Amino acid sequence: MGYDKPIPEPNADTSPFWDGCRRHQLRFQRCSDCGHIRFPASFLCPGCHSFDSQWIESIGRGKIYSFAIYHVAFDQAFKDSLPYVTAIVELAEGPRLLTNIVGCRPSDVRCDMPVEVVWDDTAAKFALPKFRPLP
Repeated sequence: MGYDKPIPEPNADTSPFWDGCRRHQLRFQRCSDCGHIRFPASFLCPGCHSFDSQWIESIGRGKIYSFAIYHVAFDQAFKDSLPYVTAIVELAEGPRLLTNIVGCRPSDVRCDMPVEVVWDDTAAKFALPKFRPLP
């Protein structure tokens, strides 16, 4: 059976991020001039307005900044996953990423909980970064 949930649609700015995810690398842009690490990707640094940037690999660890537990699916494709946790994870490098928390009961999720990236390889040859609590 194929993957029936929505998947992102990469564009010119986000393709390097999603290509990294396919290889199980969580990647972000870093400004070559001021060092600001940004997500989402863009052609311009929001800090110094430089056009120069490079892609760096994250260590894939951070902490939960905020979260919500879904008991009603916003899309029928998610009904079999209920309840599930959607969270904003603040990564060690600074960016915040909207993702899912897996590998624990939703009721155990807490703000500031340390987490690490895990990969959900979809049937669509797409890898989605999700996070689980650190042991």
